[in-house]
Amino acid sequence: MKPVFFKACLVLGFIAALAAACCLFFGVIGAAMGFMLCFVLLAIGFQGFPILKGFSYTFFIFAASTYALNFPENLVDFHGFPLKKLVTPLLVITMFGMGIHMNLTRFVEIAKSPKPIFAGIFCHYLIMPGIGVALAMTTDLPPEIAAGIILVGCSPSGVASNVMAYISGGNLALSVTVTAISTLLAPLVTPLLMKVLANQLVPINFWDMFWHILQIVIFPVIAGLVYNKYAYGKQKWLDNLLPILSMASIIFIVALTVSAGHDTLLSIGWLLILIVLIHNLLGYFFGYKISKWMGINEQDSRTIAFEVGLQNAGLATGIAAKMGFMATMGLVPGIFGSMQNITASVLANWWGRKK
Repeated sequence: MKPVFFKACLVLGFIAALAAACCLFFGVIGAAMGFMLCFVLLAIGFQGFPILKGFSYTFFIFAASTYALNFPENLVDFHGFPLKKLVTPLLVITMFGMGIHMNLTRFVEIAKSPKPIFAGIFCHYLIMPGIGVALAMTTDLPPEIAAGIILVGCSPSGVASNVMAYISGGNLALSVTVTAISTLLAPLVTPLLMKVLANQLVPINFWDMFWHILQIVIFPVIAGLVYNKYAYGKQKWLDNLLPILSMASIIFIVALTVSAGHDTLLSIGWLLILIVLIHNLLGYFFGYKISKWMGINEQDSRTIAFEVGLQNAGLATGIAAKMGFMATMGLVPGIFGSMQNITASVLANWWGRKK
């Protein structure tokens, strides 16, 4: 598409934002639709500018969240079919898409220098659960919401960390390896940490959670690895479609989560956003600082910072939905996923200019 199209989308997006703000100020109906249109137009417009492209996905999430917050009843069911039942299959698509971009040969190469790998995994499963517990126990939140904060901390690295590592000038091979290993460890580590850290808040069944994660993560990732080895590159249209489907799946999952937790979000929304933001930012900070303290180089330290701070929020939402807590525990990863995309985009672009 021509640059003029993307510029036009940006201009129209700002006009939509101004119109929405006026509607909000004067109490006129249409503010929600205006902000949704603004976010969609800006997301499209950002695609035409390399420095802004990383924010496009985030603004699509904003548009979906705005819709879910203002029209939650439209995301409950479709002709009698409960839409929350789509969370698991959508996550399976996302994890399969993650698996097809994993290459076992790359893992073997990066494993020749294991120190950054161990540092990334150790920091991830130590720092984020620890911060999550501290935040959950020092804030006056309902038990299921507090458990959601811990659940986010106990989840594996998010696939977004690979993109952010690349943009920031980090070590992409290291990022993919740490994400993969933390994901493969998740069926054991996540239920174990939740059992130890959150069982006093909500009942945790280790083996149920273990099986849920196998279904949601491990089986689709293995299928993706098989596809990568035997079929990747043979169907270009499918290779190009799967990343789009993965992103669309996460956006829809966020919308379903916000819709389900509509009442909770309206009552404690700003406090929860602040707590989630602190959790995310401290993950970057400690991931980077501890890596530097361990003598790891700048490129790998940036990579580990993203591996620690960016969580697989979609998986956490899926676990919460399987446990029957989508509207409460599942709301936290929904917000975390939105916030981490903003902060990671800013940090990655800032580091990218200094690489």
